[in-house]
Amino acid sequence: MHTAISAKLINITAAALTGAALLFGAGNAAHANQIVAKVSLSQQIMEVTVDGRPTYTWKVSTGDRRHITPTGSFKPTRMHEMWYSKKYDNAPMPHSVFFSGGYAVHATYAISRLGRPASHGCVRLHPDAAADFYQLVEAFGPGNTSIVIVK
Repeated sequence: MHTAISAKLINITAAALTGAALLFGAGNAAHANQIVAKVSLSQQIMEVTVDGRPTYTWKVSTGDRRHITPTGSFKPTRMHEMWYSKKYDNAPMPHSVFFSGGYAVHATYAISRLGRPASHGCVRLHPDAAADFYQLVEAFGPGNTSIVIVK
């Protein structure tokens, strides 16, 4: 728990310093303050780096045998604190960060299925992790966030 609180404080501090640097025109501030969320389909994990520093590693559930998760590098296209799937019976998708059409990184209540493919193609996270990721993207901005999905 102490580690999670420390990580959140680091992220909040980084976001605040970024804002101050941009406000006061500091050097390469636009080059810094990048979030990269790398999702490994084979390992079923998402590793998040902030400004090149490893910050989080979380278990995920991605697409099962019948539903692919797209691979490639993406930018968030839209965000919703709560979204309900129009395609899958209004299934709740808390803290959704959409990155390609209807594909999103979002929370799941099926926590026991994390760590193995189980979704319809989205990247599903523990609710706490999804909230943290959502807050990071919100603080740093979608333009400073990359979601990279690899086999």
